[in-house]
Amino acid sequence: MRKLFLVIFVLVCHAEYLTAQAAIEKKIQTDFILSDDGSVVDIEEGNFTISKSLSIDGKKNITIRGKGIDKTILSFKNQQSGAEGIKITNCENIILEDLTVQDSKGDLIKAMHVKGITFRRVKAEWTGKPTKSNGGYALYPVQCEGVEIDSCIAIGASDAGIYVGQSKYIVVKNSTAYHNVAGIEIENSLYAEVYNNTATENTGGILVFDLPDLVQKQGGFVKVHHNSIKENNFANFAPKGNIVAKVPKGTGVLILATNHVDIYENDIINNTTMGIGIISYFMTENEIKDTLYNPYPTAISIHENIFERKHAKVPMEGRFGQLYRFKLKFGKDVPFIVYDGILNPSLVDSSGLYGSANRICIRNNKDQSFANIDAAHDFKNVSRDASKYDCIVEISNWLNNGHK
Repeated sequence: MRKLFLVIFVLVCHAEYLTAQAAIEKKIQTDFILSDDGSVVDIEEGNFTISKSLSIDGKKNITIRGKGIDKTILSFKNQQSGAEGIKITNCENIILEDLTVQDSKGDLIKAMHVKGITFRRVKAEWTGKPTKSNGGYALYPVQCEGVEIDSCIAIGASDAGIYVGQSKYIVVKNSTAYHNVAGIEIENSLYAEVYNNTATENTGGILVFDLPDLVQKQGGFVKVHHNSIKENNFANFAPKGNIVAKVPKGTGVLILATNHVDIYENDIINNTTMGIGIISYFMTENEIKDTLYNPYPTAISIHENIFERKHAKVPMEGRFGQLYRFKLKFGKDVPFIVYDGILNPSLVDSSGLYGSANRICIRNNKDQSFANIDAAHDFKNVSRDASKYDCIVEISNWLNNGHK
């Protein structure tokens, strides 16, 4: 009889718990829908199970505020409908702060078509072992204007932990990304500054990409400085077919087919394959159908960074590992800075290099080593001489072009 009573007691308590959780979920979604412009939506302390995506649309000047990272936790582990954890669309001046969001089916927090979006002291994570079934993005503002990500944490994304895509006027600072495929990624975005962050134990630490077939065709004017980019040697767990599935394990910074990128005063430590890679889209071996797409990196400046790595061969995983070992035969003498050397012929001057406005410039880095791997000619004329790239690219008006 006593066992029966205990079973009934447990079932009653569980039912009461589920009822309370459902009530909290309903209150949060109701507040998102009914809050007046200028309101603060407070979410109390606790670990709350959420069964469906939470959404906010068409609002202005709203703050969504928890009681702190790991104090207010919204868990979507048993999500029954929707893909995102929180989705914010067609809004202006939205702030999310002081909460943790976990384990959604798709992206954890997505903001789209938002003018003025701030993530402050937000943790977005997939708990457990990182896997390709995790959602693509932890923090995911896309096609937004005026993005600030400050003091956030991103863990376990099968694409990028902190991702800003097809947006402009962006600041990512004081944040940490680990156990993602890409720690921090700026993609097809304009006027971004990424600083005072830690990207560690990802496949790739910080990526600055331009990709074809997107609404915003070209990004650029990106500054990456004063970051700790270390030990990004995590196995790539992106789903097959994703562009980041091609990022080699052991990548510190990767610049792909974008322009006006300034990488300086970062600590780039113990990334086993490359400290910084500068590559064209041709290295992906994907077909280019977008006639408006520019596949070449131009106007890149890499200076005053600190490089450090153990003297060892690169991992054999992926194309770069095999390329380094068997084609380039770097052995243990692996360069920190790798440039594919593929040039846009329309921009090459009489020197065989880009003119001053589009130069690839590499200078004053601590323990700098370099290789132009001559990918355009099947890697036949690899050069370790960085002296041709000891220059200053013309970067005037970077800040005046709208970046603040």
